[in-house]
Amino acid sequence: ASSSTTIPVIASGGVSSLDDILALSTIDGLAGVIAGKAIYEGRFAVTDAVAVLQ
Repeated sequence: ASSSTTIPVIASGGVSSLDDILALSTIDGLAGVIAGKAIYEGRFAVTDAVAVLQ
C-alpha cells in the first residue's frame, strides 16, 4: 500500500503486540502506528514500542 503513494502512512488497528510493531516497521513509507487499545490494556508500554523501533 505504501509503495503506491508518497504520502506518509500511519498504520491503525490490529496492533496487539510488540511483534506487530516490529513487523510494521519493515514497511517503506510508514510514518507511525496507532496502538491505543493495546497500550490501554497494558500489553506493552509506549517506551517499549519506541525501544523496538530504535
